[in-house]
Amino acid sequence: MASTNALPPTGSGLVVSFGEMLIDFVPTVSGVSLAEAPGFLKAPGGAPANVAIAVARLGGKAAFVGKLGDDEFGHMLAGILKENDVRSDGINFDQGARTALAFVTLRADGEREFMFYRNPSADMLLTPEDLNLELIRSAKVFHYGSISLIVEPCRSAHLKAMEVAREAGCLLSYDPNLRLPLWPSPEEARQQILSIWEKADVIKVSDVELEFLTGSDKIDDESALSLWHPNLKLLLVTLGEHGSRYYTKNFHGSVDAFHVNTVDTTGAGDSFVGALLCKIVDDQSILEDEARLREVLKFANACGAITTTKKGAIPALPTEADALNLIKEA
Repeated sequence: MASTNALPPTGSGLVVSFGEMLIDFVPTVSGVSLAEAPGFLKAPGGAPANVAIAVARLGGKAAFVGKLGDDEFGHMLAGILKENDVRSDGINFDQGARTALAFVTLRADGEREFMFYRNPSADMLLTPEDLNLELIRSAKVFHYGSISLIVEPCRSAHLKAMEVAREAGCLLSYDPNLRLPLWPSPEEARQQILSIWEKADVIKVSDVELEFLTGSDKIDDESALSLWHPNLKLLLVTLGEHGSRYYTKNFHGSVDAFHVNTVDTTGAGDSFVGALLCKIVDDQSILEDEARLREVLKFANACGAITTTKKGAIPALPTEADALNLIKEA
């Protein structure tokens, strides 16, 4: 392979990931309803936390910003971030609220359904005053989702963090990560998710989110490009086993998926995002160079694929060597 087309190195710039971290309770048996599940395993998760750990596992630098309950589960989650070399100086603990929990059913095809316990959970109570602004300003990439937009005061904290990151010159990365059961209504979800759309430099949506946000059942270039905005540098649509599509101002295309034995899709999108961010954090010119971007997306697809081969997101997140092996074998 020509050196110009080699996979770029993982950057040493800081990726700060903002939002929720929680515990998924996953049934010990796949393909049963919550009521029928004989038992549950604790699986730490929350998309922004998964992205931070994905970056660190690939050799990048990551920090997580959010609020946990001052309870055993909250301290367990903070410990998991530290064990995975994610900086924890952006974490706050709330004395009055519990760490969020979600009960997840794994359908026979590896897809998931959720039942959440958040009334309110600590992550929802993050305030603008809680934010470690110095940490956010030191980031090269600031990544976030939309669950933190659902209620105050977390919504104000999210908007403030985004504004501080933007002023500091960070690349803003957005994965809406739609969880409809958490929103008051689908209309409110769509409106709030799109309310910060124009601020992001990089946006990643899944095929399901694309359909939801556009109201179209077509997953094609026209539908994707209806979500384009003038400040966007890269729009990504992930298509599960069909790979991913990319759109920039000057070019667009698709990258094939890697075929693996899928057990649990949890965290695959977060793994994909972490892989992308750790490769562009020091060199954003990759976003304007199709050959190099394709190499990075091939790597990101490999990372996403590997993540589906084990239960739970965090244990399944790959190292760079794991991803390169899958690419070599393909």
